[in-house]
Amino acid sequence: MDHAAKDAQSIPAIPAGSSAAAGSHATGRDTDLWTSLLMAAALTSIAVGITWDISWHETIGRDTFWTPAHMAIYLGGVLAGCTSGWLAIKHTFFAGPAERDASVSVFGARAPLGAWVAIWGALAMITSAPFDNWWHNAYGLDVKIISPPHTVLGLGMLGISAGVLLLILARQNRLQDSATPKGSGLFIYAGGVFVLLGTVFLLEYIFPNQQHGGTFYIVCAMMFPMRFVGIGYAARVRWPATKVALVYMAGMCAIDWILEMFPGHPKLAPIFNPVTHMVPLPFPLLLVFPAFAIDLVLLLALKLNSYFWLSLIPLAILSGTVFIAVLLPVQWWFSKFLISPHADNWVFMTDRVWSYSSSRGAWHHQFWDLDSDSLTIQGLFRSWRYAVLSSGIGLFFGHWMRKVRR
Repeated sequence: MDHAAKDAQSIPAIPAGSSAAAGSHATGRDTDLWTSLLMAAALTSIAVGITWDISWHETIGRDTFWTPAHMAIYLGGVLAGCTSGWLAIKHTFFAGPAERDASVSVFGARAPLGAWVAIWGALAMITSAPFDNWWHNAYGLDVKIISPPHTVLGLGMLGISAGVLLLILARQNRLQDSATPKGSGLFIYAGGVFVLLGTVFLLEYIFPNQQHGGTFYIVCAMMFPMRFVGIGYAARVRWPATKVALVYMAGMCAIDWILEMFPGHPKLAPIFNPVTHMVPLPFPLLLVFPAFAIDLVLLLALKLNSYFWLSLIPLAILSGTVFIAVLLPVQWWFSKFLISPHADNWVFMTDRVWSYSSSRGAWHHQFWDLDSDSLTIQGLFRSWRYAVLSSGIGLFFGHWMRKVRR
């Protein structure tokens, strides 16, 4: 047998309809890089804007709808919507057969799955804008972060976040099938921003002063395991959950440290705390430690991928258990430090996270509601159950996400 015949036999057959054969992906060309970067930029703008907006409310009050923070939020929504809309136009009218096969049809129009989800999220975000403006004109400042218009806004952000993750995920999976596998870095980054957005909407429950209470561990168990397990299972890189947690912590620290550099003064009464600089959000949770524990479980999960449905429940139990087992001691002891005078500095910001409407006092250095919300054995067991359920959901979607190509 000559060398040409041997070479021909060594080339694996690629099904014509497979994503690996889809146009330029078969040659390793990254034709989706710019749209993925634009979607990641949109998600970043939303994350910066929502964090900035909370700081604006705590420092200045709501003086007008046209604040820079609001513009950053809606810029992200518009950018994601326009980019996804262009993808729909491109795949409907200008795509070849291979690109059309890498898209999903909705009422005759075609676009990647992530683009459709992001379009829905952008519409929800844009709808929330006049609703939020009317709400504040009618009722004044929000007493809580999760008001009705903010709920619509949050659902829109969730839609855009999920759409960005799916779009970048499909790019990662197609590139991993190609001759030059790559693409996981952007997926990890989007996952970290996705986690950051989740913590923003838990802000009312995760102050350092609340981290000895049962509610803190319950909401963390509901929110984070599914994100770390799902993204970690789908990512094609080593230690994915740990890297996602590092992106979240680095992003949150960067936004906080930059915010507190700028001057800001209250414009609404009553003023109990005359702040002079923008109020940062509390120091991020040390999620890198439970994320690392989840990564160890994911190493086992990937080895058992061929027996996924048989191993789903044991892996969910193991993931939820290690999450709670690591999060509890880490945050329990770290929160003691955060509410102490030792954390009154620009790095940990304990003395700088209080809004203009918060009176100064010893309660800043105390744990709250320990009489009504103490961490009991029953509460710890509830947290563990939620962590197991959240991990199971993450495993289910992570397994599905590894197959997404369009």
